[in-house]
Amino acid sequence: MRKLQLASLLLSASMSVAQTDTATFTAELFRYEVHPNIVYHTANNYEAKLDVYTPAGKSQPTPVVIVIHGGGWIAGTKEERVLEIMPYLQMGFAAVNVEYRMAQVSLAPAAVEDCRCALHWVFANAKKYNFDPNRVVLQGGSAGGHLALTTGMLTPAAGFDHECYTGEDNVWSQNPGTDKDPRVAAIVNWFGIADVLDELHGPNAKGYAVAWLGDQPNADELAKRLSPIHYVDKNTPPIITIHGDKDALVPYEQSVRLHKALDAAGVPNQLYTVPGANHGGFSYEQNQAAWAAIREFLKKNVKGLADAAPAK
Repeated sequence: MRKLQLASLLLSASMSVAQTDTATFTAELFRYEVHPNIVYHTANNYEAKLDVYTPAGKSQPTPVVIVIHGGGWIAGTKEERVLEIMPYLQMGFAAVNVEYRMAQVSLAPAAVEDCRCALHWVFANAKKYNFDPNRVVLQGGSAGGHLALTTGMLTPAAGFDHECYTGEDNVWSQNPGTDKDPRVAAIVNWFGIADVLDELHGPNAKGYAVAWLGDQPNADELAKRLSPIHYVDKNTPPIITIHGDKDALVPYEQSVRLHKALDAAGVPNQLYTVPGANHGGFSYEQNQAAWAAIREFLKKNVKGLADAAPAK
């Protein structure tokens, strides 16, 4: 546990504010404990790691957010997205920041398999880190949004969990058997890819998607299996999607289709449209409004979250 590491990672975010605000910000950082670079899964000689941030001194199990970075499945690091955990820390969450195998290490579906294993790890270690398994939320942007969706929407029946440890098989599990079929409470999807096949061919084809699937002979079939749009049913967890309607990288229409499918299945969901916005890069005001929508959505759809007090 290294509280100082959280300060060293995040303190730069406060440099532009007044000194009194900086002091308050720094004091808040020391309310958390950091458990960095925990290996949660090993495959193809690659050790996938995650960082855990837990409120210090909390006796009751805390909600936890799993943050998954973007980068088109070909780039990005968990460290680049660490500031995304801060709004959740303010809401009283613990946080798990996840890395995974990218295309240069392993082609699809490796990233999906790794993130599913990260979810199993969170449930298997809920007691150790004081996570509330009934209040697990996923967040990701772009390819990370796709991975947040697949991680939360898939079940072991989809066939991507075979390499994940279970409570009976793995010594790090603190809750034997509880991670057999982990279910999340909600998903926060920032302009994530809902239809991978749509990005392999035609006018919406994207180089990052082609690179992730590679030259596998079953690429089209696999792209369908990796597309969240094909897994919507009545058991899908609540989903809020934030998407600019002028996105040039991930078609906004994919989020519209996902929203309509979720509505048809009776799944609580919200499509929060950022008018005129591209692929992220939102203004301060647009970001603030999006986060306000996220907080309200989570309070409405995650049991007990409305009454959860921030860490003190």
